Order: sequence, then structure tokens, then C-alpha cells
Amino acid sequence: MRHIKFIGVALFFAMQLIQASPAISQSYPDRSIRLIVPFAPGGGSDNAARIISEALSKRLGQSIVIDNKPAGGGTLAAAFVVSSKPDGYTLLYATAGQQMINPHLMAKLPYDPVNDLVAVSQILEATNVLVVHKDVPATTIEELIALAKKRPGKINFASAGIGGTSHLAGELFKAAAGIDIVHVPYRGSGLAVTDLIGGTVQMTIDNISVYLPHIKSGAVRALGVATLEKSPTLPDTPSISKILPGFEASPINYISAPAGTPRSVIDRLNKEINTVLRMPDIQARFLAMGSTLKGGSPEKMEAVIKNDSAKWKKVIEISGAKPE
Repeated sequence: MRHIKFIGVALFFAMQLIQASPAISQSYPDRSIRLIVPFAPGGGSDNAARIISEALSKRLGQSIVIDNKPAGGGTLAAAFVVSSKPDGYTLLYATAGQQMINPHLMAKLPYDPVNDLVAVSQILEATNVLVVHKDVPATTIEELIALAKKRPGKINFASAGIGGTSHLAGELFKAAAGIDIVHVPYRGSGLAVTDLIGGTVQMTIDNISVYLPHIKSGAVRALGVATLEKSPTLPDTPSISKILPGFEASPINYISAPAGTPRSVIDRLNKEINTVLRMPDIQARFLAMGSTLKGGSPEKMEAVIKNDSAKWKKVIEISGAKPE
């Protein structure tokens, strides 16, 4: 009898949980949401987070407060979200660093990058473009590779900092093309732009929004985009993958939540985010920034995290990259 009574109690609580799940979804959110951004205000990811959150807050009927926590390549922001209550009211506006790059670059993280966060939805892919100084005698990817093979160790590539996508994109290009080019790290893209235009360094693979004005002015020359498809922003510039099959090295942005967040909450957020990403005015704003909106299911984003983590791990091992 005790055994039967225990089973009955267990079934009662199970049914209560099942019945509560839709209720959570229907009542969520009933207060403001904090979106933690792992970078300082004014940068590309911060601007993107603000555009998305403004539209998303209208869909959800609650304000979304941007909370910038820049430090440690995004680890501070991720650790803060991981330690928050998994109720959907503290979210992470994530980039590749938190789950795909830092685990292989840093000796120890203050969180488990695989198990402590769950994906909500991919937001965008911010196109990187390979550009060279205007006097570099190469007008195509093939010519640049041939030039690098003719001058091993003589071509310098700039990045916005060690371990960032612009650094690892250059390392991936180096490995895929089988060439010897030298990494020159800067503290941010601004200084890298100045030295590339001045000819101190010869090339970089960095965000299209940073270099588009200088491409248009003729100060630098675009040879290829680091996405599998051409960019609508530079329709006449080929994809690097046309020459180096499978080459893809552009930053992605996505939203994640602490592990344990109810699936009903994840699904509500995913649905509304995907609705926002389909809005023509939102698409137009991101197209002007050189970014492609993505969206998709949480499972699709989890697959991206897994695949890109393996890719960047290999690049970091080959390059011997170490954190600053």
C-alpha cells in the first residue's frame, strides 16, 4: 500500500509540473528582462543587441534592460548569467568567445561552456572581409596566396586582438592556404585600420562595417568575404570559400540562457526573436551594417556552437594562440 501511495504522489507532482509548463509560458514575462552584453557600449555587438531588444520588448510586452559587462573576453558576462536564476529574466547576448573560443584559449573558465548555458536563438552573422592595403600587388585571393608563398614571413595581418575572430580568421586563412603570414595584434579594430591604411600592415580579415568606408574610398581593397555566400553589402566580392572550400570565419551573435531555464520560456523567446528577425525594417538596418540575420531553433544554434567550437579549437592548437 505504501508503494502504491508513493507512486500516486509522484504521479500527482508530475502532472502538476506538466500543467504548470503552459502557465509559465503564458505568464512569461511579467517583469523586465536583463540582457547581459559582454562588451562596452557602442560596439557592434552592443548596437545589435539594442536594436533587437527594442523590437523584442514590444513583442513581449516588457522592457529589456541592456547590462554591459565587458571583461575577460566575455567570460565575466557569461559567468554572471550562469549564476543567475534560470527563469528567463537574465539572458546573455553571446558571441563566439564565451562558448566556442575561450574554452580552448584560456586555461580555466568560471563556468562550464557546454553545460551551464542553453541556446535560445541565433541572431546574426556579421560578415568579415579580407582586405589588403591598396599597394599590395594582389587583386584576387589566388594572387594574394601566390604573393605570400613568394614572400614567406613578409606579409603581416592585423587583428583587433588575440583570440578574437579577426585573429583566428587570419590564422585559419594562413593554415588553409598553406602560407606563412605574421600576426600583428592591436587593441581594437580602430588602431588596426589606421596601420592598414598607412601600410604598416598589409592585410586583415575583419568586420565589413569597419572597413566598408575605406573600401569605397580605395584606401584598401576587398578580396573576399569570410562567409560561405557572397555578401549583399559587397555583391561583387567573392567568397573566400570559392578558393578555399569550406572557409567560414565571421562572428556570430546569439542569445543564450542559464541551464535549467524552462523549455516553455525558451520556446516563447525563440518564437518572438524569430518574428523580430523577419521584420523588414530590422533586416534593412542589419543589412546596412553588413550583417545577415539568421534565427532558427535552439537546437540549430546548439549545433553551430558544437561545430564552431571544434573548428576554433583546431585553429588555436595549430596557431599556438595564447591569451593576452
